[in-house]
Amino acid sequence: MQHTPTVGYIGTGLMGAPMATRLIDAGYEVTVWNRTAAKAQPLVEKGAKLGQDAADVAARSDIVFMCLTDTKAVEAAVFGENGVASGAKRGSVLVDFSSIQPDATRSMGERLKDQAGMDWIDAPVSGGVPGAEAGTLAIMAGGEQEVFDRVENVVLKMAARFTLMGPAGAGQTTKLCNQVIVGCTMNILAEAARLATNAGVDANRLPEALAGGFADSKPLQIFLPRMVNAQHEPPLGHVETMLKDLDSVCELAKSCGSPVLFSALAAEQFRLLSARGGKEADALEIYKLSGPSKL
Repeated sequence: MQHTPTVGYIGTGLMGAPMATRLIDAGYEVTVWNRTAAKAQPLVEKGAKLGQDAADVAARSDIVFMCLTDTKAVEAAVFGENGVASGAKRGSVLVDFSSIQPDATRSMGERLKDQAGMDWIDAPVSGGVPGAEAGTLAIMAGGEQEVFDRVENVVLKMAARFTLMGPAGAGQTTKLCNQVIVGCTMNILAEAARLATNAGVDANRLPEALAGGFADSKPLQIFLPRMVNAQHEPPLGHVETMLKDLDSVCELAKSCGSPVLFSALAAEQFRLLSARGGKEADALEIYKLSGPSKL
């Protein structure tokens, strides 16, 4: 009989909560922990166990999933006081859904293996909260094939696609490529929608009119109506997150000599939105920068 792994989930925010819920619904024994305990309580009510800290989650789990805001938060959760490294079982796996720098992923993965005998898969996600809720996320991974194979079936309870892109850090690099496309597309859609509006065309009809043509895409169909109608609850993503990722794109591009003109411009647009609308603004509020709408 095949062993069913016990799993843990650290970071039960906008993305983590629905992803952990899918694991609970799939019948896994799940232990959860969040720095703000109240955010984990709804999962406990659904059947999860509450870990005392990240170390406790690791001690109870064959696979630990983690979804946190940035490199600093990941390092603290793994190597800080009562972190994953201090409770990890040798031979267990940490799957990090956070979006961080590829170099940081490689460094921390090596450190965790040396300290605790725990393997690391970097596995940033794309699809937003709706994708997390529906289990339709695209997850891009970096790590060893054998380790990837050990976690694949569990990850696919939360995603439609889980693709190994190469060794450690490859998942993070792929996510940055994803953010180049998404971040630049948000800016282009905002520009097109504002042009239509200013020229007297109903921008709400653009998705219908362009459906099936070369300009059609999921972002066109999902993002543009939300922009034009100022639909920002629930947010599809905070501007702070998009800006962090595009800044990471620019840093990576500089290190490997790759030009990223449009990504750099998109980053400055999001930086302006952050300055005017706050870090928690929905990234789709980028549309407001090109018109009279108040931030």
